[in-house]
Amino acid sequence: MGGFRALIVAPAWIGDTVMAQPLFMRLHRAYPGLQLDALAPPWVAPVLRRMPEIAEIVDNPFAHGELSLGARFRLGRQLARRHYRQAYVLPNSAKSALLPFFAGIPERVGFTGEARYGLLNRRHTLDEDALPRMVERFAQLAQAPGTPLARPVENPRLTSTEEQRAATLGALGIERPKRVAAFCPGAEYGPAKRWPARHFAALADALAARGYAVWLLGSPKDRPIGDEIVRLAARAQPRNFCGATALAQAIDLIAVADFVVCNDSGLMHVAAALDRPLVAVYGSSSPGFTPPLSDRATILSLNLDCSPCFQRECPLGHLNCLNQLEPQRVLAACLAARADGDAP
Repeated sequence: MGGFRALIVAPAWIGDTVMAQPLFMRLHRAYPGLQLDALAPPWVAPVLRRMPEIAEIVDNPFAHGELSLGARFRLGRQLARRHYRQAYVLPNSAKSALLPFFAGIPERVGFTGEARYGLLNRRHTLDEDALPRMVERFAQLAQAPGTPLARPVENPRLTSTEEQRAATLGALGIERPKRVAAFCPGAEYGPAKRWPARHFAALADALAARGYAVWLLGSPKDRPIGDEIVRLAARAQPRNFCGATALAQAIDLIAVADFVVCNDSGLMHVAAALDRPLVAVYGSSSPGFTPPLSDRATILSLNLDCSPCFQRECPLGHLNCLNQLEPQRVLAACLAARADGDAP
């Protein structure tokens, strides 16, 4: 079916975008010769560029919650010139469905939600029990509404070539260490998802004693916690790259790492999709809905009676779910993951 063009209206979160990739894989199998483009905000575009299923990325300039009806209409009319036959609307808001409607895309696919009956014309009804994980909900959109999801669902797989990794290391002026652990100490949702800086620092010291360099990766918002880890580390000398790299560079640095330690965050999903040995630390959230999608991921959670609470800050004021998750336990998981892993 040559010349078949479809548009993905991408999520606004890095992790959600990674979990959408199995949908893209399934669409390519369903439509040989498909050109699949993505309408995406600039902060998730680097992840989409590492997916071979995506041909072009169209900038989505609208901030979260921004209606800008006139600007959306004008962008929709620009999209109309691309002659897409389908659009897959992954966010659940009505605003996200406006652009494909304004573009006159014949088939507009998504879950029924927030007043979207007229905007979508191939609507799925969400059965949370049948589709407990987000990756399953995205993958379901490749099928006819009401049909059971074809399982198993594929794992996401981002690309990072040797040339890309070398270019990133060169641009940052760093040499590839013999052994390196990557820490992703941030979590956009809030403090109740962040393992304490003192625990990251203790883990960095234990790994430094075993010959590992430690890199800290994250957004500019994560720079303070990265600085705190550096300050608290007694033996290690972690490199704080939080806010100092583009997302594409962070992807390449993760791909270099022998293993990765993450909170439940977007970079956790990136590490899983790069197939790196991964230790994922869970506090206020649950791996049931958005787990790291990799056979090489180890999930650590104390499973306290008060968790998961899904709060941004600990409602009980003690954050025991993370404070009591000791660095020695995470170290043991790291070393086991490394023993089962391979060099990138």
